[in-house]
Amino acid sequence: MEVVNTDPASMKYHQKSTVQRLRCSVQNYDWGRKGRDSEVARLFALNSDSEIEPEKPYAEFWMGTHESGPSFLVQNGEESNGFLTDESEGVSLKSWVLKNPNVLGEKTVQKWGPDLPYLFKVLSVAKALSIQAHPDKELAKNLHKRHPNLYKDDNHKPEMALAITQFEALCGFITVEELKCVLHSVPEIVELVGSADANLVLQISGLDGEEKRRSVLCSIFTKLMSASQEMVLKVTSDMKSRLHLESQVRQLTDKEQLVLRLEKQYPADVGVISAFFLNFVKLNPGEALYLGANEPHAYIFGDCIECMATSDNVVRAGLTPKHRDVKTLCSMLTYKQGFPEILQGIPLNPYVTRYLPPFDEFEVDRCNLPQGESASFPAVPGPSIFLVSQGEGNMRTNSIKGDVISEGIVINEGDVLFAPANTEITITSASELQLHRAGINSRSFQAL
Repeated sequence: MEVVNTDPASMKYHQKSTVQRLRCSVQNYDWGRKGRDSEVARLFALNSDSEIEPEKPYAEFWMGTHESGPSFLVQNGEESNGFLTDESEGVSLKSWVLKNPNVLGEKTVQKWGPDLPYLFKVLSVAKALSIQAHPDKELAKNLHKRHPNLYKDDNHKPEMALAITQFEALCGFITVEELKCVLHSVPEIVELVGSADANLVLQISGLDGEEKRRSVLCSIFTKLMSASQEMVLKVTSDMKSRLHLESQVRQLTDKEQLVLRLEKQYPADVGVISAFFLNFVKLNPGEALYLGANEPHAYIFGDCIECMATSDNVVRAGLTPKHRDVKTLCSMLTYKQGFPEILQGIPLNPYVTRYLPPFDEFEVDRCNLPQGESASFPAVPGPSIFLVSQGEGNMRTNSIKGDVISEGIVINEGDVLFAPANTEITITSASELQLHRAGINSRSFQAL
């Protein structure tokens, strides 16, 4: 499928697919890291040629076509070695792709239409994000139809976080056996949910099936998240006092220390207590965590690369001043239990590691190039976005037809580039260079 645009102003784009430099958007949510402590701030300042404001939180750097944080082509209508190089903004990546769907590749357009199916981000987290989950496609359509002001689009939002620094998150429910230990050691939870729901958990045996375990977990978690603000205030205060006293005679567990940190950030918030129900995940740089639809999670601290299906749908129920939809969140969750899978990545060559989540929309490559070395990214049937996060080098392209852009262009940290489908990319480093690439999951093309 190929749509030819006859608008003379855009014919140059249709006649020759080129790698596009992008100017990208920043989100200044209050949980972001401030000023020069933020990786997002550093990359955004380099990308936009702007100054970092020391007291301003820089939370998310968005690279893609979502209207809440659009990217724009850097262009003036003249090409240099197949790349657009001018500094003037104006044409959004979304509108350009819509007019030139050939840059997405035929298979991409067949499956997802004339748009990028993924959204690429960098996150800098200073304080915990909300206890949240992302709806599946059916629920996303229903929520968007009923509450378009709260749920901005009708797409699902599976996502993956790849740690740049040490990165902390809550993700998925602990096992019922672990929850039994929590109920014995955290009396405030029993007070909040009542002994009847607590006993349902304590009475589960190894003979009980998965469905019963999920049903019991759903019941107690819904009771917890639906508790009155008065009760939440009382039990969080009691728990904080108890843990401070116990810290004088024993070492608090990692989860207990985390809960006290969360209480400082969000006093008297039910999300503080709910952290006891979720797995506390600590990622080392280069490790990744993926989050499917209808799974509870909250990012806690650190910097990461994030990629997801193109959506901004979030159902929140704790650790947030924003709108909470407790009923929807508790009803939508899968209540799957156990520690989540941590992706270590698959080495493609000495310098490139690929992270393949179980979602069709995206994959992420991490590339670390020593000075003077080269790495090639083979031509693929879908589009890619490259982010240069450290160092400088040279990028040259080779189209599937064999059109070699021999000289290439200089790339520097902060650069973001869109590569059309069927374009081979070769990177040669002038200094130690780090970049990340987002693309459509290569497994999805095997099924087409």
